[in-house]
Amino acid sequence: MSILEVTKLKKKYPSFELGEISFSLEEGKITGFIGRNGAGKSTTLKALFNYVHPDSGEIAFLGKRFLEHELEIKQDVGLVFGGINYYSKKKIKTITSINKLFFKDWDDNAYREYMKLFCLDENKTPSELSEGMKVKFALVLALSHNAKLLILDEPTSGLDPVSRDELLDVFNNLCEKGITILFSTHITSDLEKCADNIIYIKNGKILENGNMKEFVTSYKILNLKEEQITEEIKPYLIGCKRAKEGYTALIKEEYTKNINIPAMEADLEAIMIHMEKEEM
Repeated sequence: MSILEVTKLKKKYPSFELGEISFSLEEGKITGFIGRNGAGKSTTLKALFNYVHPDSGEIAFLGKRFLEHELEIKQDVGLVFGGINYYSKKKIKTITSINKLFFKDWDDNAYREYMKLFCLDENKTPSELSEGMKVKFALVLALSHNAKLLILDEPTSGLDPVSRDELLDVFNNLCEKGITILFSTHITSDLEKCADNIIYIKNGKILENGNMKEFVTSYKILNLKEEQITEEIKPYLIGCKRAKEGYTALIKEEYTKNINIPAMEADLEAIMIHMEKEEM
């Protein structure tokens, strides 16, 4: 069952176009949403909830069109677009008491567990929190009303490595309970720890949409000397770039048999860097 189905979502600005984005999310899976700054990640996520008004396209949560079932859908979706900055002088417990009124399935036990996990003091105000702690509080609110789907924009940004690892453990535990997660990030190592699937957006278009491990293993990295970059192998190279010693390039795994150069395993960060280098 598709928890979220996006079909031909389009938004045009004077200097940027989000071009017919289509994807779906599997129930109980973590999907990472990657792309460089300005590629269209935040525009896509905000368009899902009409914070950005798309020019065309269909959006359905749990089989229901968003514009026709907005209030119902928001009961089942947890959203985090940055930290909590409203009511900056109000105590966290006051902000929570207001937010919980909007959700029929608010879970006080879950709220207290996540507050403890993230070491948050509900007697503090948002103005007293670091940016990372504000993100943690936003996540607590999103996680405390038994949402079936979490949509998160850069949820690990600003968190220290230990806090990020704790959060990824939370994500994995939620997926075991059938919760579906979509989150954008620039920290590709986080995705390698927890993501099942990946959506890669480039210049407003979906470049990849599928299983993350299959995507990563379909590429290899080459370490090259200048004299090895011949006309014969250039057609196979993706994003050839300078390295400390010589050059590096990406190559599809299926093409490694066509060249006589040892290839190494690629990770998600290396793939993204070289694929973006292609047009630079």
